[in-house]
Amino acid sequence: YLSLGLSSILRGGETIADHLPSVGGLLLTLVVATFLGIKLFRCEKDEKMKPAAKLWLLAVMTPFFVMGVWQSQTKTNIAKAKIQNRLTRRDQSWLIKDVRVFVGGGSVLDRASVLIRKGKVEQIFPGDAPDAKTLKAEELEGAGKTLLPGLIDVHVHLGSAGGFPEDQKYYEKAVENTRREMAAYLYSGVVAVKSAGDSTDLVLKERARLASGEGLGAELFAVGPMFTAEGGHGAEMLKYLPQNMRDQLASQFVRMPKTTAEGAAQVAELKKLGVDGIKIILESGGGTTVYNRLDTTVAKAVGAAAKSNGLSMVSHTGESRDIADALDAGATGIEHGSMRDAIPASLFERMKAGGVSYDPTLLVQDALTRFIKSDLSGLDATLVQQTAPPELLRGTKKLAGSPAVGPMRKSYAGYPLNFDQAKKNLVAAHQAGVTLTAGTDAGNPLVLHGPGIHREMQLWVEAGLPAAVALQAATHNNAQLLGVGSRLGLIKQGYDASLLLVDGNPLQEISATERISSVFLKGERVVRADLFDPDALK
Repeated sequence: YLSLGLSSILRGGETIADHLPSVGGLLLTLVVATFLGIKLFRCEKDEKMKPAAKLWLLAVMTPFFVMGVWQSQTKTNIAKAKIQNRLTRRDQSWLIKDVRVFVGGGSVLDRASVLIRKGKVEQIFPGDAPDAKTLKAEELEGAGKTLLPGLIDVHVHLGSAGGFPEDQKYYEKAVENTRREMAAYLYSGVVAVKSAGDSTDLVLKERARLASGEGLGAELFAVGPMFTAEGGHGAEMLKYLPQNMRDQLASQFVRMPKTTAEGAAQVAELKKLGVDGIKIILESGGGTTVYNRLDTTVAKAVGAAAKSNGLSMVSHTGESRDIADALDAGATGIEHGSMRDAIPASLFERMKAGGVSYDPTLLVQDALTRFIKSDLSGLDATLVQQTAPPELLRGTKKLAGSPAVGPMRKSYAGYPLNFDQAKKNLVAAHQAGVTLTAGTDAGNPLVLHGPGIHREMQLWVEAGLPAAVALQAATHNNAQLLGVGSRLGLIKQGYDASLLLVDGNPLQEISATERISSVFLKGERVVRADLFDPDALK
């Protein structure tokens, strides 16, 4: 109590009033210690103590035993100790010397040194590096390396594994799986992710655990549940989950308003829960895979309610008609864009004029194309091998190409997915001056959680965009979309020291982002090897 209390006051900015139970416990301890000293330990050598007096020991210790049992069950002090340890690690000072700095926002420093102190970027020194000892900082050599703002993935689904575990009981470990996924993102140099449709309660609890410092993983932003129609995309996907999960997840995973009033009320309810944004789905599918579509009048009501409640709203779209309706509804971000047709220049003009971002999610389209062909080569990527749970990798390699998931492959094969057109739309959006953001849609088949944003950027470069554009989208632009552009997405004085240090120059070779040297989260140099320790995930 004394140690944790003082640490919280000195480091966490808390007051004595925040620790009244602990103060009471300390005072009670002093009283009991004095009592025991008088009653039990003042006797002379030959003096015999009455049996009744010995019972006082049991009587006065019983409340402490009860308190100990309560603490062991609630684990309050264990959690607090983890938080204080995290604060201590984040207080350490670092000087990253002689490194190339991708500042974000379009600028690059060919040679500079960056001072990290108390979790923030305190100063940037262009040119010759100062002496680390003079600055009272630990030195980290950066020659031949590039320092980037930590990567951000703005489209993930934590409730889905992205693969096929052999044992369906894998899905029963929802909390453990989510914690491991958030650790996998941080291992991969991703310092923040946006959940774009998951179990709301679970995501909000995990967001709080990570924000407090009790757990270590990427920062988590909660956007959802997904507003869709009955039988619409999102709700339809529930049929692929085990039966015992469907009913429970439906209330957590989706909202299916039938009227404008119902939609507005559901947005207000989510605002009270503390979500970071709203997501609507305007997608009817195509070919042999069709969905019911959210009524556009209801979508507009949801958009108006989101705006009045101070929430941003992104929209899942599948073709140009969906984008037009999403813009009419007040969407601030377009997810996927069009997977089927060429997006007209007029829509890109509307997006640019309205400051609406475009997230093409090329990775999921590439992965689904491979899944249909039973091409599992992506699972052999180094970061995938390092971050994916071994049992999930084994199961995916065994089942992804098997008849067991044949119906799922057939369903995707019946969807008119045009990957080449999706890449052309991305290039057209860039040429039109639309703000680009980067997400992976992790959780879909063959898009495992953690390293996907690296491959997403590679696909952008393969589509014809400069590496700097992809890097800015995955850092600065994504931070702006999440509403945290004042502290994330740039290497700038006063910003969080959530950074990625890589070997080589990703501006010349985008795959260099996968050659991770160090990851910093709020000033803490992450020990990546410890992220998947079972004790760390508890």
